[in-house]
Amino acid sequence: MDNNKVLRILVVLPLYGGSLPVGRFCVSALEKMGHLVETFEAPDFYGAYNAIDDLKVISDRHQYLRNSYLNMLSQAVLAKVETFEPDMVLAMAQAPLTHQALKRLRKDNVKTAMWFVEDFRLFTYWQSFAPFYDVFAVIQKEPFFNELQQIGVENVLYLPLAAHPDFHKPEQLNSIDARKYGGDVSFMGAGYPNRRLAFRKLIHHGLKIWGSEWDGDHVLEPYVQLEGRRVSSDECVKIFNGTKINLNLHSSINADELVSGGDFINPRTFELAACGAFQLVDKRTLMPEAFDDGELAHFENLEDLDLKIGHFLAHPEERESYVEKARARVLKDHTYEVRMQSLIDFTAERFSDWPVERNSEALFNDDFPDELKKDIVMLIEKLGLPANVEFDDLVTAIRSQQGQLSSLDTAVLFLDEWKKIYNR
Repeated sequence: MDNNKVLRILVVLPLYGGSLPVGRFCVSALEKMGHLVETFEAPDFYGAYNAIDDLKVISDRHQYLRNSYLNMLSQAVLAKVETFEPDMVLAMAQAPLTHQALKRLRKDNVKTAMWFVEDFRLFTYWQSFAPFYDVFAVIQKEPFFNELQQIGVENVLYLPLAAHPDFHKPEQLNSIDARKYGGDVSFMGAGYPNRRLAFRKLIHHGLKIWGSEWDGDHVLEPYVQLEGRRVSSDECVKIFNGTKINLNLHSSINADELVSGGDFINPRTFELAACGAFQLVDKRTLMPEAFDDGELAHFENLEDLDLKIGHFLAHPEERESYVEKARARVLKDHTYEVRMQSLIDFTAERFSDWPVERNSEALFNDDFPDELKKDIVMLIEKLGLPANVEFDDLVTAIRSQQGQLSSLDTAVLFLDEWKKIYNR
């Protein structure tokens, strides 16, 4: 596939959850790559979805109402598809797309992909939905690949998480933010059982804990910041940049395994590196594919972590060495732009007829007014589109903008309407 080709991609966000910020980073990356992107803002519907819980009806009726609401959201996605005519619908984990909606998209030859950024052992709904997607991207390998193959899923892509350098970047905190978010040692994330037990043994380092699901732990309660509320993506960047040693202990529901030695790499690993922040991270089986020796500082077990916290607090020059190498590696290989290009290339490789050629025309054909050409070139650059963009894609990009139309925008839209009338 021509890498300069402009694609139309509809990104379907989940109602809530950890894949929501990932979805937004995908949108930003695709736009930066010059593609036309529309977003289905499922979070806008989350309040009504929650309101169903407050109706106090019997469980069968409650489930029926929830399913009906999700069906309505799926129909809204289909309506968006009819209007936008995307080359691909990219759904994030837990996006509100039903089996029926996915069948309809397949029938209409609209390629669908899901980026399943979950642990397949904990979140098993993939068993029901994976066969309905054309491409299923995952953050784990075997035995997940084999289990997907057994239920008929052929187009499986290993697509680890990433960072978005336009957002995850070094930041010098002002004095107020430095006092609020800074510290010697901190952890940002949810209170999984292994973390609760591990961090009780590290509080002597003046540990700061950020994130939710830490309630009920009286030992750690004094160290939990912001009363245990969910931390925004912007706050995460401040925490990462303001902390000398960021602890990165991957989650496990097994309290007996404080350092689980699992497979997938969490987003925090890439985000911390992109921010130029130092981290101590537990080893993962897929880590050697993503980082070379000396790019990340690892710990083997809790005792090792305790010792290394003390060591790296006393040796800032060693921290800086890791920071420089890790950031360079992430900027080169582990950005959302790299991930989205991998997804596009994989889809083109598996489906020889994708993307379907559109009946569109070149932008500057014989009927295009000469007096508009120079201004249009500037408009194309402003919209982040390639120089060879087709006329229909330019019109779609203009319609996708927020705010008041400029006189040039209006002229192009008028020309589009004139062409439709003329062709008719």
